[in-house]
Amino acid sequence: MFATLDRWSPHALAVLRIVTALVFMEHGTQKLFGFPAPPDGGTPPLLSLFGIGAILELVGGFLILIGLFTRPVAFLLAGEMAVAYWMFHAPKSPYPALNGGDAAVLFCFVFLLFVFTGPGAWSVDGARRPAGPRHSWER
Repeated sequence: MFATLDRWSPHALAVLRIVTALVFMEHGTQKLFGFPAPPDGGTPPLLSLFGIGAILELVGGFLILIGLFTRPVAFLLAGEMAVAYWMFHAPKSPYPALNGGDAAVLFCFVFLLFVFTGPGAWSVDGARRPAGPRHSWER
């Protein structure tokens, strides 16, 4: 049974990558364009800490979505989420459920997963790589 499931690992990883990227990009569009709804404090100035974070979320999220430069971009975004958690959420409470940082923690560790696994199936990185799987989850 597990052999059958292993065969689908690259596709499951790709679905996780795509869904994560879409949700992550939504945070960027919210801060940059006020869509789907503006953030509580309004849209931030572009060159502020929040503005730069929004650019990382939108552009980095798009690169993760298409699977281009997945590992380095995921490393950068994991760092962004770690900084966001420790700067803005952790000072409120040590518990993510209380400080509103649960999404930042999850994004951080999902991006770290992509650093180690790569993008999975359906990616530009995969199309640019020589044929044949390199890891068991890329079969």
